[in-house]
Formats: sequence, C-alpha cells, structure tokens
Amino acid sequence: MDSSGVRFGTSGARGLVSDMTSEVCFAYTSAFLQAISAGPGRVALAMDLRPSSPEIAAACAAAIRHAGLGVDFCGTIPTPALAYYAQTEGVPAIMVTGSHIPFDRNGIKFYSIVGEITKTDEANISQAVVAVPAEGLAIKLPEVNRCAYQGYVERYLRFFPPKGLAGMRLGFYEHSSVARDLLREILERLGAEVISLGRTDEFVPIDTEAVSDADVQQAKRWAEQYQFDAILSTDGDGDRPLLGDERGQWLRGDIAGILCAQYLGAEAVVTTVSCNTAVELCGSFPKVSRTRIGSPYVIEAIESLLDAAGKKYVVGFEPNGGFLVGSAMEKGGQVLSPLLTRDAVLPILCLLSMARDNGGPLSALLARLPQRYTASDRLQNFPTEASRTILAELATSSFAIESLLGDLCGKSVGLDQTDGVRILLENNEIVHFRPSGNASELRCYAEAASQERAEFLVQGSLRRMQKRAL
Repeated sequence: MDSSGVRFGTSGARGLVSDMTSEVCFAYTSAFLQAISAGPGRVALAMDLRPSSPEIAAACAAAIRHAGLGVDFCGTIPTPALAYYAQTEGVPAIMVTGSHIPFDRNGIKFYSIVGEITKTDEANISQAVVAVPAEGLAIKLPEVNRCAYQGYVERYLRFFPPKGLAGMRLGFYEHSSVARDLLREILERLGAEVISLGRTDEFVPIDTEAVSDADVQQAKRWAEQYQFDAILSTDGDGDRPLLGDERGQWLRGDIAGILCAQYLGAEAVVTTVSCNTAVELCGSFPKVSRTRIGSPYVIEAIESLLDAAGKKYVVGFEPNGGFLVGSAMEKGGQVLSPLLTRDAVLPILCLLSMARDNGGPLSALLARLPQRYTASDRLQNFPTEASRTILAELATSSFAIESLLGDLCGKSVGLDQTDGVRILLENNEIVHFRPSGNASELRCYAEAASQERAEFLVQGSLRRMQKRAL
C-alpha cells in the first residue's frame, strides 16, 4: 500500500490506473480473502465500463483462483446489482470500479457474505501479509453469469406496480454508466418510454455531488427539445442517481433521498453530516441520525438503529443520492428486501412513482419540502496536508473563520467536526469544508435559503480557500 499509493478511501481501495498493477490488485484481493476468512466456495466478481477495469478484474480473478475458490464472474453490472446477488447467494464479492472519479483512476470495492466491508475489515486488509506468486497474476475472465443482472431487475419489477410508469416519457443520459442497459430494461418493463441520450463508449466521470456546468446546461436543452417528464442518469458504477425534473433541473442527491424515504414510509433515517437540514425540518421521520461521510459509517449507524427496539423501517442515504435499505420495506402489499449498499435505481423509481401517484410533475414534489437549498463543489489537486492544516486552524480559532469568511457570510455561531469542519452561521446558513477521502481534493458544501445563495457561498468559499493555501 505504501509503495503503490493505492489506498482505502470513503468507498473501497482506489488509485491511479498506472499504480493498480496486476501485482497490487492480486495482493489486495488476497488480503481481502484472508481478512474475511473466506471459506471454500466462490467469489462473485463484476466490473464497470472503464477501459482499465478488465485488466484489474483479471488480476482479482487470478487471486480468487489462487486461493482455491471459484470465480463467479457477473460481467459488467452496477455495484448494487453485484451486492444484491452476493447477499442473496451468501458469497463474498468484488467490484472493480472507480465510481465517479476520472478515467485515469480506478478502484476495487469489497463485500463479505454479510455485505459491504466495514472500517475494521479495511484495517485487517491493510495489515494482512500475503504471498504473491512470481507469475499467474492474471487469468482469462470466465463466461458471464447473468443471474446477478436478472435478479436485480426482478427485485424492482416485483416491488413496483406493473406498468406503474406507463405514459411517462423519460430521457436517459446513458453516457458510460454500467447501469445503462439494465436500468432501461426496468423502466421500459414498468411501462415508461425511454429515449437514449449521450451514450458513449468513452468513459465519462459523472460526479452526482458536483454536476458539471456542461451537464446542467445540456439537461435544460434536452428538456426543452424533447418535453420529458424527467431526465435521469447514474454515476459510472450505478450506485449514485442523477435525476432531473421536467424542466431539466437536476435534483440534489439529498433531496432525492428525503423524497425516496418518504415514499417508502421510513421511520428512521441515517444520513451524513453534510445532508440538507430539510431531513429534520420536514418532520416525516421520527428518528434522524447523522454520521461521517462514507457508506461504511452510514451502514454502521443503520445497524445500530436496527438493534434498537421499535425501529421497523430503517433506511439511509448520502448527499450523492446513493440510497441504502436497512430493513425490509412493505408498500402496496409488496416487500422490498434490505440492501446495505448505495443504490441508484431505487430512488429513481421511487421519485418517478411518487410523481405519478401525485398526478403532477416531478418538480411539484420539491414544493412539499422545507425550502432549504444546498450546493457543493471541490478544488482538485489541492494537497491533503494543506486542507488539514487550514481546517485545524478553523476548528480552533473563531478569528480564522472570521478572517476567511466574515465578509462573505457573517458570524459563526457553532461548529460540527463530525467530518471536516461544518460552520453554522448566525443567519442559518452553513459552510462545510472536508478533504476528500481518496484524492487530493477539498470539498465544500453550503446550505442557504436559495439555490443561488448556496452556490455563491460554495464558489466564494473555495476561492478564498485557494488563496489561503498559496
């Protein structure tokens, strides 16, 4: 790990493709199998559509076979589809994906037989000592087992009403999402008309927390041209949704999460510290718990709630839109089984169904929520050590906050250091800084009473941070 630079971030091990050699990927896989004490049997393996993924998957497959286990190759499918299959079959799983990060990087996500690995598992993998053979570090990938794809599709066709989306006209920004064929099949089998947009064989890094200006403007043009009921997309590995209304306005992921939780009738919600405060202000959920950023922390808090008495319907979501189901959910006489990993398909289907049930446009759903708006962006190639130094000053000095942000957003009245530095301001606005867990980036989140103000706070705060680091 030290020599390669491939390390665990908020979601799996990630690094530059040039550093993710067959030796490194073989070693990571071997360490994972050792850390979870994988017994005899098989390991499910899948990958996204990045050009580097097949080579990495071949190294993972070689390590699985070297450990005396079978390689159950599920092909190119979304991460949650692999996780659901592994959960159903009771087998470990490995997903080769870099999610939304640039194409010159990639990653590996690991699942034990009980689901996404924990931070303790990550530590055990990091400390493992493994033997890497001198040859045979990659094998030809086996034929694809379609059961994971089919099982995931049927999960949603069973839960949602037959032809429940009939009459809806949807634009699908497919780009290079590994979910593009699978999600289209689900939508069409539920009765929707789906128009393909922007499909490409070149990898496109879609970050659902920091949608590019080009994608914002493109969605508006598509909406005007085609008169869609909604526009939808996902990130590269299909575990984070991107959903736009009939006007081509992309919904923030945390707003989609709140609406999805309402549709499912959740009693308890776990989300991250960076989530929109509308989750509490809407009054829909008797229990709201906030965590550090990253699905392992959300999962840990969900499991704690499941152990508490009286919590029947427990869900979780992140501001990137990824939605997790902690307990079996029942609606309309149908049951949706738990799936403790981020999922993009469920929130898309829930919001479309919610709009259909209400007999109005998708945009009308937002009017029912408290009018709190969030924005986020990042400074790329921002040294992690510089981030930590500046944030340490902000955490210990009100003068440092005043010097950085005083004339931009007023006086601070409180700090939340659950993850990074979240500054609470006297005018009920919020500015939150956090170093990325897997790249040299500094992220900024803001919340205000209007979208324009939230975006102004993010851009202004990032400009000041950049100057502060010079």
